Amino acid sequence: MSDCCGCGKTLEVERMQARQRRVLYQVLAINLVTFVMMVLAAWHSGSASLLSGSLDNLGDALTYALSIAVVGASLAAKARVAMLKAVFILCAAIAVAVGIGWKLAHPHLPLFESMGIAALLNLAANLLCLRLLWPYRQGDINLASAWACSLNDVYEGGAVILAAVAVWAFGAGWPDLLIGVALLLLFLRSAWRVARAAWRELQLNKIAHAP
Repeated sequence: MSDCCGCGKTLEVERMQARQRRVLYQVLAINLVTFVMMVLAAWHSGSASLLSGSLDNLGDALTYALSIAVVGASLAAKARVAMLKAVFILCAAIAVAVGIGWKLAHPHLPLFESMGIAALLNLAANLLCLRLLWPYRQGDINLASAWACSLNDVYEGGAVILAAVAVWAFGAGWPDLLIGVALLLLFLRSAWRVARAAWRELQLNKIAHAP
């Protein structure tokens, strides 16, 4: 009997980790597909906000791949990976800033039809990812940071739809740039929050293992 002590708990942990990996693989695949779709739509429409969204999807795909790698790892390892996720989000923000600068230097009217269709498809994909990650939103730092990225995607999807409607309504490109700036600020805020949570976990882990 003693040989089986803790076997049930070990099996339950393994099943939980398998569920986590399955969900992360699903959202990874969704984000890779939407990244390709958004890049093509951004190129076709000339939209800065769509470009922002596509870079966000690429960053999220990298985030989910890292999350898969550390399922079942120590809290310290998950916190370090979460810190790396914050760096990815920051890099996406920098890329968005560069794209906005380029659009300001080369102004033109985006194609709101392409923007709207791509934005609706992207929002639907983001809502699906959010639904898949919802049960893990208050879990450990690994899954919680993945859920935070998915929540940002939903905001981003709604913002791009708003940009497409505004471009159509005003017949001008400034709403697209305005939404691009708003997404830039959202990415910076998200990077800060994920980095802060990861830093807190690292400090708690250091205290727990202090001699």
